[in-house]
Amino acid sequence: LTLNDLFLRVTKQYLPHLARLCLISTFLEDGIRMWFQWNEQRDYIEATWSCGYFLATCFVLLNLIGQLGGCVLILSRNFVQYACFGLFGIIALQTVAYMNNCCGLLLLLAESRSEGKSMFAGVPSMGESSPKQYMQLGGRVLLVLMFMTLLHFDSSFFSILQNMVGTALIILVAIGFKTKLAALTLVVWLLAINVYFNAFWTIPAYKPMHDFLKYDFFQTTSVIGGLLLVVALGPGGVSMDEKKKEW
Repeated sequence: LTLNDLFLRVTKQYLPHLARLCLISTFLEDGIRMWFQWNEQRDYIEATWSCGYFLATCFVLLNLIGQLGGCVLILSRNFVQYACFGLFGIIALQTVAYMNNCCGLLLLLAESRSEGKSMFAGVPSMGESSPKQYMQLGGRVLLVLMFMTLLHFDSSFFSILQNMVGTALIILVAIGFKTKLAALTLVVWLLAINVYFNAFWTIPAYKPMHDFLKYDFFQTTSVIGGLLLVVALGPGGVSMDEKKKEW
């Protein structure tokens, strides 16, 4: 019994729920922020787009309801596919800010199409042309792009080490080799880095650094959620791990 198998056995009841919560954390945080900063968000859209009070209000309201409503449906496991497509629509409205979350939504769509009664019942074989396989593959590949936004390009020793270790592990996840072990290791690595370097709660809210660290924190949390879902679902049929079974 490997460490990864032991981890799945102990956490299989709540791991998918934790993964979903982490994946949608950016949407959840943004929706809550729009609720508490309603006037500021509306005024910003009105001033930036010169679209008028009414359209600015509609934009903020659509984003608030779309994000919070989608998050509630995903967490409650109701109409997950519709919720994911709704959040894709939100991404289309906020392309620059939320491009990275396409990865998480693809993985959530793959999970919602799980065969059988249990998501841990196994993955389809290479001979099956299930859309779930290709959603998982697409999610893993986009996870690489999502991870790349977390890289820090400076000459410090720890940044270089962080980039090298993280890149090696995410490549293993992308190609589907030792996928669950690589994903779980990267989860632990990113969790430690996130709590230590992106502790936005230690910075006063009025300082710009608070918002920068908060953004990085939830972006990293979304990557962690995607990796946890990979641990829960496995790499899918289009992966080296699945191909090895035929050798």
